[in-house]
Amino acid sequence: MPRCQWCSSDPIYQSYHDHEWGVPEYDAGRLFEKLLLDGFQAGLSWITILKKRERYRQVYHGFDAGFMAAQTDADLQALMQDPGIIRNRLKVHAARQNARAWLALTEQTDPAAWLWQFVEGRPLINRFASHAEVPAITPEAQAMSKALRKVGFSFVGPTICYAFMQATGMVMDHTLACFRYAELAGGTAAVKQQ
Repeated sequence: MPRCQWCSSDPIYQSYHDHEWGVPEYDAGRLFEKLLLDGFQAGLSWITILKKRERYRQVYHGFDAGFMAAQTDADLQALMQDPGIIRNRLKVHAARQNARAWLALTEQTDPAAWLWQFVEGRPLINRFASHAEVPAITPEAQAMSKALRKVGFSFVGPTICYAFMQATGMVMDHTLACFRYAELAGGTAAVKQQ
């Protein structure tokens, strides 16, 4: 089965590619989880995060923003001892900060709609023949990054935001030869001309 070039032979990676990556996600809780996971990935491979995702879901009570926002410094220090997660002090503290920012955003607006506004509410379908053509940053990702930082988020640079947009189907970057391209390119998406 032809897949995107970045997808390795690892069954975890293939399952993620085949069933999650690029599928439009509108659930606020799932968007919050994916945004944080992309932040944890900074400087690491995505397969590392996928292998630790279930542990993150356990320690963060299903990425419950209220639980995460209420964590004390002692709680965060205890997390730093957990080998099941990325034990980076800045990332662990950023997760609490981002949970607080998420709750504040939720008080003002629907966070899912707020995130989707950067692609005007519908997926942007790209037409890339190879992975080498896929950008790391786009103007939409830069705008999202700037807006997220403005409302208090960290670990949300434009590269992280673009990876988040790809993961959540805000942009569909499966390459043309990938079997998922045809499955995800239809519907009400806006096709970008390259």
